[in-house]
Amino acid sequence: MELKEKIIDAVIEEFNEKGLKFTMDDIAKNMGISKRTLYTVVQEKEALFIEAVDTVFTAIKQSEREIVEDETLDIVDKLKKILIVMPERYKTIDFRQLYGLKSKFPRIYAKIENRLETDWDATFKIMEQAIEQGRIRQINLPVFQAMFNGTIEYYLSRSVLIDCQISYEDAMKQMLDILIHGVLEDEGPTNQ
Repeated sequence: MELKEKIIDAVIEEFNEKGLKFTMDDIAKNMGISKRTLYTVVQEKEALFIEAVDTVFTAIKQSEREIVEDETLDIVDKLKKILIVMPERYKTIDFRQLYGLKSKFPRIYAKIENRLETDWDATFKIMEQAIEQGRIRQINLPVFQAMFNGTIEYYLSRSVLIDCQISYEDAMKQMLDILIHGVLEDEGPTNQ
C-alpha cells in the first residue's frame, strides 16, 4: 500500500475517533511516522482532508460503475444501490461527524458539495431506463437530485443524526425509502 493510501486510512481512523478535531500529530502518531515524513506527502490538515474526500468519492464512482455493469441486478435494485453506494473499505466512516464541517472548513465542505452535485450521469441513465421500463413513474430528474442532495447536505451541516442517534447509513436507507416509495401506506400517487 502506498504511503498516501496509508495516510488516508489513518485520517479516516482519526476522524472516526475524534471527528474534525484530529490533528496532523494524531495522523503521524497513528502511522508511527514523523510529522516531517507526513508533511512530505501533504502540507496541511485541510489539504489532507480534501485528498481524503477525493479518494472516497473516486471509490464511490468506481462502485457506481460496478453496479451499472452488474447484469444480475434488476433496474430498480440498481437504482437503490447506486443512490446509497458506499465502498466496503469506507463503510466505517462516521459521516455524522461532518456536521461542523461547513463552518470550520468551508473549502472542504464546498468540495464535498461539488462532488455530490456533479456526475449524476450513471444515476440518471438508470432512472431513465427505469422510467422507460415502467418501473418508476415519470419524474423530473433534477428535482429528484435536488431533494437527494439537499438531504445529504442537511445531514452534513447539522447534528441531526447524532441528536437522533441514527447512523448515517440508516438515515440514507430511510431517505431512499421515502424518495422511492413515498410516505403513503398504499404508496400510490393521489389525484387530489
